[in-house]
Parts: sequence; structure tokens; C-alpha cells
Amino acid sequence: MSAPRIQNPLAPAWLTAPNDANELVAGLWSTGVARDDRGELVVAGVSASELAERFGTPLYVIDEQFVRDQAARVREVFDLEAARIGTTAVVYYAGKAFLSTEIVRWVVEAGLKVDVASGGELAVALAAGVDPALIGVHGNNKSVAEIERAVRVGVGTIVVDAPIEVERAAAAARAAGVVQRVRLRVNSGVHAHTHEFLATAHEDQKFGITIADAPSVVAQIRSHDSLDFLGLHCHIGSQIFGTAAFAESATRLLELHAVLSEIAPVPQLNLGGGFGIAYTPADSPPHIDEVAESMMSAIANECARLQIPVPLIAVEPGRAIVGPGGFTLYRVGVTKDVSVEVDGDGTGPTSALRKYVSVDGGMSDNARPALYGADYSVRIANRSSKADPVLVRVAGKHCESGDIVINADYLPGDVAPDDLLAVPATGAYCFSLSSNYNYLARPPVVAVRDGIARVIVRGETEADLLSRDAGIPAAKDNS
Repeated sequence: MSAPRIQNPLAPAWLTAPNDANELVAGLWSTGVARDDRGELVVAGVSASELAERFGTPLYVIDEQFVRDQAARVREVFDLEAARIGTTAVVYYAGKAFLSTEIVRWVVEAGLKVDVASGGELAVALAAGVDPALIGVHGNNKSVAEIERAVRVGVGTIVVDAPIEVERAAAAARAAGVVQRVRLRVNSGVHAHTHEFLATAHEDQKFGITIADAPSVVAQIRSHDSLDFLGLHCHIGSQIFGTAAFAESATRLLELHAVLSEIAPVPQLNLGGGFGIAYTPADSPPHIDEVAESMMSAIANECARLQIPVPLIAVEPGRAIVGPGGFTLYRVGVTKDVSVEVDGDGTGPTSALRKYVSVDGGMSDNARPALYGADYSVRIANRSSKADPVLVRVAGKHCESGDIVINADYLPGDVAPDDLLAVPATGAYCFSLSSNYNYLARPPVVAVRDGIARVIVRGETEADLLSRDAGIPAAKDNS
């Protein structure tokens, strides 16, 4: 057995120096990703080098079979756990995580519905050719035009976020001559992130309404013949590792659900999403089976206590379905070692080295580290190496000191210009949050399945960027 590596004092406490900096840590990568006999990263039979040569870098890569299987697995798990407590479940794919017409088709074929949060997301879902009845519409500031369009095309549900939206939805449905099914977003007072959650009695946020105000808004909904009240909706946070927060939120919502059921039936309860995934070896999110079992058990217990029927349960995972199914491929440009002073006890070194590895993308293709301080992992993709691991910081090419892709990880010390780097778990909220900062063109998205790679979202070119600049004279028509 090899001796443990010496930890670089600049490394965060959660990061351990690996014995093998080539290892693809289980849980961070999709099941279709491995290293071949030459040590190169391969996804669904296609090598990283081939992907980079064909499509360029940066490149979003999606393991299509993994995403399809994950969507089906989530639905199956919630179906099973719902049946155990005597009800049924509906799983919506939260399109804000990553949306394209192909993704919409994959999740619908797996038996899911689709949740959208803007007119643009609705347009993508409709362009995928799915039944509009499978679409749910969210948003805290839906315009009148967005609501009218949603009603007109026949979306399955609209989540109303404020009393004014009740009137807008009712008017749109009345004008279209239909009855629109709606849910009401309510703030349970439970706020969750990663391992901890906070339960309060008061809310101060832009989404939804308070539990105290909900009965009057539900009465407002029920006063309109053009609206059909399905039930309550709640979303308590994102990237949640525990299960207790979901149970607490369900308990609070069901108490309100029981009160509303005394007046008229309330057939459904939507508990939202937020199920976490692993981004680094230090992350240990619960398995989706555990989340579903805990959530459904809490619902069953609370319904029994309240002596009410168990409603249909809806959930809205996004990241948990597509996040682990994607990775981003970059090419290394510049590397340099930086000596950094460290605090010590006077007996050890007063400085340590951090290797900066700069790549051809950055915060324009992954804004999460800059926005949220999110941590990711990284591996060399085009080869394996026997060089000792060194602490690296992977930097983007933007003119921002905060343009960091990987704050801290270990790579083989011979990482060099022109190497390919792969960052796992970028299937969610990377493409969705991408931008053209510094006029970088957004990368393409490539799906890989059974040895075949194909573009599912075309990458931008400089011509695309310039095409919107009204100061550029139109090309003369020489035809």
C-alpha cells in the first residue's frame, strides 16, 4: 500500500490529497464514464479527445442513457413509495436545471411531466412536441401575456404566486373558455440547504405567500368558475442533503391542506424539489430512495394524525436527474506555480505552492462558483499520469479575479498546456446560467449514447454574437 499523500496547507479541510489523481470518484460521474486501456476518459464509448476534436472546447457533454435511466428511476421510486402509503405520485422535471427539446423528450418518454418557469422555457417545451397538458408553469412574476399563452395552449397546471396572479389566470381562462387548473405556492417557513435547515414562523422572500394568508387566497381561487384549485405547492431550497427538512415542510403544509379540505376537496400536494447531488468527494447526499421513503412516511403519518386522505403527491427534481449526467470538457492554456504564505507554528514551512491551471472557458459556462462559491472536482481527461498529485486552482479566461472553475483539487503535477480537463456534475445550472461575458460564445451541448455523439444544442459562433449588434452595417446583397 502506498503511503498517504502529504496535504498541502492551502487545501481546504474537506479536500484530501489522493493517492491516485487519475481516479474517477464514484458518485461524481455518470455510470457511462470510465477510463479506457490507455487511461483516457471515455463516455458511452466516445473518448474525450474525439469529442474535443469534433466539437471543440469548452464543451458540455451529456451521458444520454444515464439521464434517461435516472429520470425513469426517480419516477419508479416515487411511484413505489406513493403506492406504499396508498396514493399516487407525479414527477415533474424542473426544466430550469437544463432545458432543451431533446431533454424534454427524454424525460417525457421516461414518464415525467415538465416544469417551466418562463415564457422561453415554455416555448422550448412546446417545441419538443409534448402534450401541453404535461407542462406545469411556475414563476413569481408571470406576465399577463405569459399566463394567457399558457392557458391558450392548454398547459396542465399554473402555480399562482400572488393574489394578482389569481385574477390574471382567471381572466385568461375565462377569455379562452376553459377551466384552468392551478396550484398555490405557499412558504412553509422551512429553509434548507445541504445538511441543515431552519424552520421559522415568518417569511421574507419573493416567492409565494405565507401559510397565514393562504386560506384567503384559496378562497379567491375558488370564487372563480374558470379556475380549478388542485392544491398547495412548496419549495424549500436547493442542493439539500438531508431528509428531515422535507418531512417538516410536508407536516406544515398538510396542516393547512387539512383546513382547506374541510371546505372543498384538495386532491394534490406538490412538495417541490431540491434533492442534492455530489460535486466533490466530500459530498454525501442521500439516495433518492431514501428521500422518497422519508418524505412519503412523513406524509402518511401526518395524514393519519389529521385523519385526512393521503393526497396525490407531486415532486419536481431537476438537478438530481440531469446534474450527474453531464461534465464539461476544457483545454488547458496557461499553467503557473504561485507561492503563497501560510500561517504556521514556526516549525514548518512559511509558504506553499498552488498551481494555477487556466482553461478556455470559465464563469461564462459555469457561473455557480462565482455566484454561490460552489465547489467542483476535476480530472485530466486525455490521459492518465503517474506524476505526484499537486494542489491546483483551475481558472477561467475572463477578466475577473473571481473567475474560478475549481477552487481546489489535486491533479497530476505534470498537467500541462493542451491537456484536456473534465469537470463532472455540470449537467445542471451550467448551460442554464451561461452567458456571453467578455464576448465568449456559449459552448455546444453534445449528447453521447451507444458510441454516438451528437449536438443537441448548437454552440454559438462569433458571427452569432455580432449578428445582434445593430451598429454593424448589414452585408450588401450581391445576388
